[in-house]
Amino acid sequence: MEATQKTEITEKVRAVIEQLRPYLQADGGDIAFMELTDDLVVKVRLHGACGTCPHMQMTLKQGVEATLKKAIPEIKSVEAV
Repeated sequence: MEATQKTEITEKVRAVIEQLRPYLQADGGDIAFMELTDDLVVKVRLHGACGTCPHMQMTLKQGVEATLKKAIPEIKSVEAV
């Protein structure tokens, strides 16, 4: 993947995550973008209540990952680090 393409996708990912943050913050949590790998896996860190919530995987996959894939179809998956 070209550096410019990766930069463009990274900026899109950051924008989508910023749109999701208020929903997580309303439940006492937060999310931070960490990196976009060369194979288009988004790595995020969940903070606060989201980091210890028993529903974290569901939030990550059905919420964050589904939203990112809908907005940016190139994304393969989202992983918490």
